[in-house]
Amino acid sequence: MVRDSIIKDPSLAPEGHRKIAWVAQHAPVLRAIAERRLSDGSLRGRRVAMTIHLEAKTAYLAILLREAGAEVTVSGSNPLSTQDEVCAALVDRGVRVFATHDPTPEEFEGYLMRTIETAPEIIIDDGAELVSRMVLHRPELLQSVVGASEETTTGVIKLRAMDEEGVLPFPVLAANDARMKHLFDNRYGTGHSSIASIVSNTNLFLSGKVVVVMGFGWVGRGLARYADGMGARVVVCEPDPVKLIEAHAEGYEVMNSLRAAEVGDVFITGTGNLKVLGTEHFERMKDGAILANAGHYDHEFDLAGLREMAVSEREARANITEYELPDGRRLHVLAQGRLVNIAAADGHPVEIMDLTFAVQALCAHHLANHAASMRPGLQPVPREIDELVARIKLDTMGVEPERLTEEQLAYLRSWR
Repeated sequence: MVRDSIIKDPSLAPEGHRKIAWVAQHAPVLRAIAERRLSDGSLRGRRVAMTIHLEAKTAYLAILLREAGAEVTVSGSNPLSTQDEVCAALVDRGVRVFATHDPTPEEFEGYLMRTIETAPEIIIDDGAELVSRMVLHRPELLQSVVGASEETTTGVIKLRAMDEEGVLPFPVLAANDARMKHLFDNRYGTGHSSIASIVSNTNLFLSGKVVVVMGFGWVGRGLARYADGMGARVVVCEPDPVKLIEAHAEGYEVMNSLRAAEVGDVFITGTGNLKVLGTEHFERMKDGAILANAGHYDHEFDLAGLREMAVSEREARANITEYELPDGRRLHVLAQGRLVNIAAADGHPVEIMDLTFAVQALCAHHLANHAASMRPGLQPVPREIDELVARIKLDTMGVEPERLTEEQLAYLRSWR
C-alpha cells in the first residue's frame, strides 16, 4: 500500500479489484503487450505519472506498468469519472493515487499538482492536464521528464499550440492520433458508450427522436452512427464545409445549429471547443430537450448562461439536471455537462480501451528506450506501434492478414 496517497476509502478495495479483474479478462491485447514488451526491464524504476479517467480500465494499465517495475502515480482527469473503489484497489496494489470522486475544484487542482510534484519521468496525459500545469507552474521539474504521450483530441490541440510557442522541452507522442486509437476509441468507443449512457440515464426511447450531433470529427462520426443505429433521425452541425458534405453523403441531415436547435430532441456535443451550444440555442429549444456532452470539457455548452436564463433548477433524475426557463420550457442537462459516457456511466467498452491502452503502454515503453534521441515537441506515434497493436488484436481473433507476394510488392514500388 502507498501511504501518501489521497483516496476516499481504502475499505472499498475489494469491489475495485472485482472490476479490474473483469477488465483483465477482456483485455488480451494489453496483456500481450505487457508480456512481450513491458517485461524487458525498460520501465524498471521509472517514475510514471498518469492522468486519465480513473476507472477500472485505466487501473489495469497502471497495474501493468507497476508490474513492469515502474513507480506509478495516477490522478483523475475529470472530477466525476473517478471511481473510489478503483482508487482503493490501486493503492492496495502499490500504485500511488491522488483522486476522489466529485472533489471540489480546489481538491481536483491539488490532486493534479501532487501528481506533478512526484517529478515524473514519463507522463501519460489526458487533455494535457499535467504537461500544461508543469510548464506553467512547476518549470523546475521539466528537466526530470524524458517524454509524454497524450490521450485526447483536446489535449493534442493544446499541445500543438504549446509546441508552436516553443514551450514543450521534451518529446510528446500524440497517442490520440495513432490509427489504433482514434479510429476505434474516438469513433466506436465514444459513439457506443455515449449513446448507451444517454439511453440508460434518461430511460427514454431514442427511436424516432431528432438527435443533433455537434461536430463531425471522429467523435461526431461515432455519435451519429450509433444514434442512427438506435433509430434516431440524425442532424449534424459542423463548421467545416467538407465534413458537412461528408455527413450529408453518409445520409444524415445537415443544417445550421440555430435551425437545429428548433427541431432537436437530444443534443450531443463532441467538438473539443467551447460554447458550441449557447443561450441563442437554448432560447429556441423545445420543452424537454436533452443536452449531453461527449467532448473533453464541460464548457462545450454554456452552462453558466443556461443557469442565468433559468428560473429554477432541480434534479429530475439521477445524473439529470432540469432547468426551467421563464416561459415554462424545461431543458435537461446530463452529468452536469461533463463527459456523459464516463461521468454518468463506465466509459468505453473494455475491448476498445484494450486497443487504446495498448498504444499508451507501447508509447511509454518507446519513450523509456528512445526519448533521448527524439526531438522535443509534439510528434506522431511510430507506425510500428500501430501495426503491432493491430497484429496482436488479430492474433487474439484468430485472423491472419493477407500477405503480398513479391510480384505484388514489386508492382507497388514501380511506376512503369
